[in-house]
Amino acid sequence: MLEKEIFNITSPKEFEKIALDVFRFQYENIEVYQKFCKYLNINSSEVKSLKEIPFLPIQFFKSHKIIATNSIEETVFTSSGTTGSITSKHYVGSLKLYETSFLKAFKNQYGNPEDYTILALLPSYLEREGSSLIYMVEDLINKSNNPKSGFYLYETDKLIEKLEFLEQREQKTILIGVSYALLDLIEKRKFQLKNTIVMETGGMKGRRKEMIKEELHQILKNGFGVEKIHSEYGMTELLSQAYSVGDGVFSCPPWMKILTRDTEDALTYTIEKTGGINVIDLANLYSCSFIATQDLGKTFHDDTFEVIGRFDNSDVRGCNLMVF
Repeated sequence: MLEKEIFNITSPKEFEKIALDVFRFQYENIEVYQKFCKYLNINSSEVKSLKEIPFLPIQFFKSHKIIATNSIEETVFTSSGTTGSITSKHYVGSLKLYETSFLKAFKNQYGNPEDYTILALLPSYLEREGSSLIYMVEDLINKSNNPKSGFYLYETDKLIEKLEFLEQREQKTILIGVSYALLDLIEKRKFQLKNTIVMETGGMKGRRKEMIKEELHQILKNGFGVEKIHSEYGMTELLSQAYSVGDGVFSCPPWMKILTRDTEDALTYTIEKTGGINVIDLANLYSCSFIATQDLGKTFHDDTFEVIGRFDNSDVRGCNLMVF
């Protein structure tokens, strides 16, 4: 029943009701999450509102198997990581939920995939196993039902040729790329794209110096000749994505919500002030839907949000949480 209700939310009141139902389900069925809640002296019967729900620190996905009792993982998504680092593992109990989530979110923002040629420049993701982003983009490419859609690894010249070909034919196109690869592309060729949405995802992956979003987007806008740079906000540990259609301001699908916690007190929430990003992802039904990330951001009264950066380990306060 919850699987269907999640994708039929039409109001904040409905969201809160279903979020509380999901919380109780996960409290009863996900051992790691229940232990975490009990460590905080929180009993599920006492939680009556959205902001009383505990958020599991995202680091737990590196140290624990987080999946509902009696669920068998259909796949395991893994995060990228530097050599020797511990990666996150997301044990996915239902790929159908993930597919429903990312397709509905895409359609909400952009319409049907078949309306576009979808080009993907995601080398650091293609070069490893278990990327949830590759799974999503591959499915969207297939659903575009367009032989010109596809992935590009390091075939920069072929991608330049394809973009120019599609522009000449005024074909609606989405180019989704990891930031450093998009920068590499515009260093080789400057464009004036009129029919292409450029969407950046991820960071520099150690390939280039990190830069603030405003600087990155300005360079990309100049290089691609577009007015706006779109962005996708998702992560290995989630089954939903938020999208920005420009200016770094993201919107969530109806089954996803961002809260920002005070950087000095993890149990207090802020708005229009920089804080740690907490994600509610109700599609993450058989894992954990309530995750405290290491991202910094700012939420607004219209439920949009910005991503500003990441915590340094030294910045995390009020978060001495149990490791068990």
